[in-house]
Amino acid sequence: MFDQQKPIESGYGANTTADEVIRGIHLDGKVAIVTGGSSGLGLETVKALAKAGASVVVPARSMESAEEALKGIPRVIVAPLDLLDPGSVHAFAQSFLERHKHLDILINNAGIMATPLRRDARGYESQFSANHLGHFLLTTFLWPALERSRSARIVSLSSRGHQFSDFDFDDWNYERRHYDKWKAYGQSKTANILFAVEADRRGITSGIRAFAVHPGRVMTTNLTRYMDPQEVSAQRATYKDADATTLGIKSIAEGAATSVWCATSPSLNDRGGVYCEDVDVAIVAVADGYGTPGVRPYAIDSVAAERLWALSESLT
Repeated sequence: MFDQQKPIESGYGANTTADEVIRGIHLDGKVAIVTGGSSGLGLETVKALAKAGASVVVPARSMESAEEALKGIPRVIVAPLDLLDPGSVHAFAQSFLERHKHLDILINNAGIMATPLRRDARGYESQFSANHLGHFLLTTFLWPALERSRSARIVSLSSRGHQFSDFDFDDWNYERRHYDKWKAYGQSKTANILFAVEADRRGITSGIRAFAVHPGRVMTTNLTRYMDPQEVSAQRATYKDADATTLGIKSIAEGAATSVWCATSPSLNDRGGVYCEDVDVAIVAVADGYGTPGVRPYAIDSVAAERLWALSESLT
């Protein structure tokens, strides 16, 4: 796996936009799902896929606001889904499978960040539940449609925040250790990458390839909605006077580019199970500390990836 985890010189970069990535790509007849597709990075991703001809299903907790946000975009359907509710995930998947023979692109984009300690109805910590477990359940329910595509792509939105924490198999649910909202976020983002590693291994013989993505720092999305307003203001003040490129700050159009690239680029036809950033496969980051480019080795460890898959199956 580490042999695959190295840049391929894609020709793009940190300031590439989703529109630039999708140029020349034709997705007529393709079906995509984009969770969190009614705002921020997800909305920009939906626009790019639809522009290329894909039919896009956007799951949403609030149907009314999602339909308003997506109004006017061709070939887009909104359907109800709550990633924290297994029954809702099953109902969405069942409805999709009844209406569509295949699924070509699944972008697990929705997520929450730095929340206070909250638990879903099953008692699972909310960031792990929403960011990883809900998408794991959704993907496995939709697996038959992905197989029927014969050339499906799964893209999971991770983050450089995975560098905050490895996955703690001994206390993943914060039942014994002190809850730290950023370490919990980091653990969930590490889980997103490990999920891509194992999903790719399991899907490769059926033509399913999986990727994890760091979109870059995009401060204009609603991902910061659970953060303390003073904390958000302090970060934005820091970014305002700093060099945006150095800090990895991106516009929404730039932030969506890597997801769109992983979902559609022919240059990735023979690759998968890798972590990507700045519209290329990322390097392996070996330095300690947060903020360096690349993916930590623990997040692409195949043994840990298989172990997380087994844990996720047992929890769902």
